[in-house]
Amino acid sequence: MPLPNERARSHHDQLFAQNASTLAKTDPELIEVFDNFAFDEVRRGSKLDLRTRLMIQLASMIACQAEREYRLMIGAALTVGVTPVELKEIVYQAVPYVGMAKVFGFIDATNEVLTERGVKLPLPDQSSTTPENRAEKGLALQKQIIGDEAVEKLYACAPADQQHIQRLLSANCFGDHLTRNGVDVPTRELLTFSMLVALGGCDPQVRAHVSANARVGNDRARLIDVVTQLLPYIGYPRALNALRAIDEVAPPGHASKS
Repeated sequence: MPLPNERARSHHDQLFAQNASTLAKTDPELIEVFDNFAFDEVRRGSKLDLRTRLMIQLASMIACQAEREYRLMIGAALTVGVTPVELKEIVYQAVPYVGMAKVFGFIDATNEVLTERGVKLPLPDQSSTTPENRAEKGLALQKQIIGDEAVEKLYACAPADQQHIQRLLSANCFGDHLTRNGVDVPTRELLTFSMLVALGGCDPQVRAHVSANARVGNDRARLIDVVTQLLPYIGYPRALNALRAIDEVAPPGHASKS
């Protein structure tokens, strides 16, 4: 029976020692190829720490609606030190990008795994805004991440009957979600990028968030590293589309804006 190589097996067991794959018995050839690819080959040369790698993969799985794999990956993430708060923040951040209808099941899965592990729910509040200041703080963070000129252009170019969407984007997406504590802004931008890439059909938004990532310190090399770590889970078409966006916005030699 074919087996994953030693490095792949070691990396896999670090994350999933308690979860034996049934596919290893029914589909051993596929598992050999996948495990060698996902747990060895794509990791070579990666500068992402293990916690960040697991967090971006979880974010992509929500966008892909891969709830079964997500549930397994939660346990792996907790094993390597991703905190319950960080897990919840990944799911909460998915709401404005993926939509609540698609996120409900992942909230339930997260709660079930945390409860099984003895984590008391609800977790401490992480909100940093109030109903009175969410719009102001959201707009400020939006400008910090996206850039003053880009945000002003969004408002200036929106027709009068769509101005409310821009206000909602600032107050809800940024004010309610991205201002939260528990995960820092550069990591949140990687999560956003991972979700948009995995969703597919979001090319303008992916390009915008390549630029946004550069503004918060996530350069071209880091984004390519992220795409590489997502590749086994999102497939080549979406990964190649992401690389095209990176090449368009942050070509080789591109310097990040601080």
